[in-house]
This record gives sequence, structure tokens and C-alpha cells, in this order.
Amino acid sequence: MVSAEYAPFAKTGGLADMVTGLSKALVSNGHDVRVVLPHYPGLALDSRDRLTGTPLVLDGLEVSPVALGGAHPAYAFRQVVGNPGPQPLIYQIDAPGFFGSGAIYGGGELEARRFALLAHAALRLCGVLDWSPEIIHCHDWHAALLPVLLNNGYGRTRHLRDASSVLTIHNIGYQGVFADTLAADLGLLSNPSPAPASPGLITQPPADLNFLRDGISAADALTTVSPTHGLEILTPEYGKGLDPLLRQRRNRLVGILNGVDYTAWDPATDPRLPAHYEPRDLTGKALCRADLVAKAELIPGPAVPLLGMVTRLAEQKGLELVLEALPPLLRQRQVQMVVVGQGEERYSSQLRQLALTFPDLCRFFEVQNESLARLVFAGSDCFLVPSIYEPCGLTQMYALRYGAVPIVRETGGLKDTVRHFDAASGSGTGAVFKHADGAGLSWAIGEAISWFRQPALWGQIQQNGMAEDYSWCHQAPHYEALYGRLAGVTA
Repeated sequence: MVSAEYAPFAKTGGLADMVTGLSKALVSNGHDVRVVLPHYPGLALDSRDRLTGTPLVLDGLEVSPVALGGAHPAYAFRQVVGNPGPQPLIYQIDAPGFFGSGAIYGGGELEARRFALLAHAALRLCGVLDWSPEIIHCHDWHAALLPVLLNNGYGRTRHLRDASSVLTIHNIGYQGVFADTLAADLGLLSNPSPAPASPGLITQPPADLNFLRDGISAADALTTVSPTHGLEILTPEYGKGLDPLLRQRRNRLVGILNGVDYTAWDPATDPRLPAHYEPRDLTGKALCRADLVAKAELIPGPAVPLLGMVTRLAEQKGLELVLEALPPLLRQRQVQMVVVGQGEERYSSQLRQLALTFPDLCRFFEVQNESLARLVFAGSDCFLVPSIYEPCGLTQMYALRYGAVPIVRETGGLKDTVRHFDAASGSGTGAVFKHADGAGLSWAIGEAISWFRQPALWGQIQQNGMAEDYSWCHQAPHYEALYGRLAGVTA
């Protein structure tokens, strides 16, 4: 597994949780799994996630094939210790000049150099370990050069000649596009060992470098993180310019829904919550709600739904819809709202203003804080995920398990995981709206408000959601089947 993120060492959202959950599930099923990610030395871990063991620095330094400041600095590999339980072996690329900024992502051409080094180093690590993987699973554009490099000579080396590549597209809106003049500095114009030309070989760079596009062209198999989104990205509306290429390679593409690690996401045991609860006794959820209201400094009185949202502040996440739909509902005192997230300043400033306008009903926490995020899942009555597009989304699945009724748009993994509640039959798990506009979100929140006013009905929706099972034991076998086909292993 090669990724920019892996929990708890580096996490901004669902990418880290997915790679962590899938890796652990594969280890539990008997596979030998190694994870490679950068070492971000300036990145502060939550105190609950700090390691007790000392990382092991592997012997020897490697010279970077990627140029930085006109030089090729050395880097090292660190083996680190994960949390208790079944874990893969975890290796970090220790290269302070590339990854020492204190942030997982930065921007500019340094970003190209950082993640080109991740790809090169992950392949070189196999030789250092004298280990021959059958599958190299790359995640998102940050690792998408790996299939290109595998075709461009690395695949002829002893440790990698039998390896097949899988590229998972977590978010097609982020592709890693850079100037083609960087190709030589990124080690894309030379072969580590002689190799014939192949579809992934970059010998005459195109008009630009696009890590994700080139990875899609070169990978042996492609996946995305929900069945519905696997179909969506074949269309111009969702393909973000890569849909023609994806349609050409659609026989290599499969949509596999993300899973949830319920050992880490369970309100009955979650150590970050002020109180625990389970479906047959939601007393603890009421205590979590009171704690969230107090932390958000909202008035505790109104018997209206408390809406929660934990999100990256980006257009994709439907912030425009929220900023259109929420003010009238807050003015009418029909809801309260807590938002946790960081991102684009245009959304941060509007959310700050919304909280100032309705100080007793709305609070915006401009932070990334795992404990606070989990309190929002546990303390909210409803959880908003009004995304314009959503490859899978994990937050709605966490909300289901924590008894927060999801309000989602009918797209991607949201469509695959949340069913609109039908009061007549008592089936369904949330409120689902179709059109990406404020009116659609307002309608869905209105549905939730009407259910909330009927305690028996509301209890049924909560019970339905908490009974859903999206654990990795259901999803990991789909990856195992794909790996088996690539490796020529029959079940």
C-alpha cells in the first residue's frame, strides 16, 4: 500500500481511514501487507495517537532520484509501530527537505517532487527489504506515478518483475497537474534498468504532467471507492476531463465501496466520547449531545434537531448549499448547527459570519480535531453530507453507527449507503435529496425536522442506521478477488 496518508500518522480525511482499514482487514485475512507513506516530522499527532515505541531507521541512505534545489539529497526509511491489534508493517520515507514542512499537503512544484519521491522510494524499498510483492496498491494521485515507474524499468528488477499495480481513485477532482518541464527532475526520463516501451512510459512528455492521468494509463487495474461513482466517472459530468481515458479502460475499472473499521468507530467503546451508548440504550448519546451543545456554547433549550457537519471546506462538499439553506432555518429557530472543518477561506469567512449572526444556534470550529469530530458524530441528531459529488464518503457511515441521521445528496457512495426513510414501512436510514441546490437541501432538512418531532419515528430511523453493517469484512473480499485475478490465483 502506497499512500500520502495513513491513520494515525497522517490524516486529513477518508483517504487515511480507508487505507488503514483495508490494510488491517487484509492482515487479519492472512496477507503480508506493507504500507509506505512519507514521514512528516513537523506534523503533530493527537496525544492519544503518539507512539510509545522508537521508530527503527533502516540501515543505509538512499540518494533521491528526484531533484530538489538542484541536488539529489539522501533519504532514509523508517519502520514504525502502529496501534495494537492486527497491523501491516509500516514504513515511512524520511526526507526532511521534501516532507519537513509540517503539513501533509502544500502546493506548487514541491508537491510534484515530494510525491514523485514517494513513488520511487516505495519501489526501491522492496529491494532494501529483499521483499517481492505480488500487488502494489497505489492510492490517489500522490502515488499514481508508481505504475508509470513500474512500467518504466523498475518492473524489470528482481523484486518487482512479478508485481501488478492497482490504482485507487479516491477523488478524481485532484489529479496532480504540473509543468512538463519537471519530468527530468522527477526521474521520469530515465530508466533504472533497460525496458521496452510500454503504454505508461514517459519518454516524450505531453503538454503537461498529470500524475493521475498517467497512472490511470499505466495501472494494471483501476478502482474507485463506490459502485455508483465507478459509473459516474465515466461521464463528462463527473470525470473531470479524464472520462474519455476511463471509458477506454473501463474493463480495468471496478467500483468497490469503502468499509468502516468498527473496532475504531463504535460509540459503545470510543475512548474519545464523554459517554458510551449502544442501540438498545441511547442514554449516553443524550449526554454526548449535551456535551457538544456546551462545547459549542449553544443554548440548550430548543427542542429542535442539532445538525452536525465535519468536512473539508471545498466546493465539492456542498458548502454553497449549506450557506443558502441554513440561514432561513436558523432565523426560524428550526435547527441548531455545529460545523467542524478547515479549507477554503471563502467558506470559512461565511461560516464565521453565520455563527456570529446566530451565536446561540450555530457554531463553527475552524480546526481539524479527531476528538471534536467524533463528539459531533455522537452528539448530533442529524449529520449533513450535501456533496456535489462524493466518491464514497465515510462520514455518513460513521454517522449511521453513531445514531446521527444522515442528510445526503443522491450521488456516489452517498447513494450507495443511505436510503431515504419511508414512514409507512419504517424502512430507510436518512434523508436523501437529488438536486444540488439549496432548495433540495432545505427539503431534506425539512423531512428530518418532521421525523424528529415524532419520537417513535425518530427512534426507528436511528435504530435502522445503527444496524447497518459496512464493515471491512464485507468489502475486503472484493479487493482480494481483484488481487487474485491479477496474480493469477484462483479462489
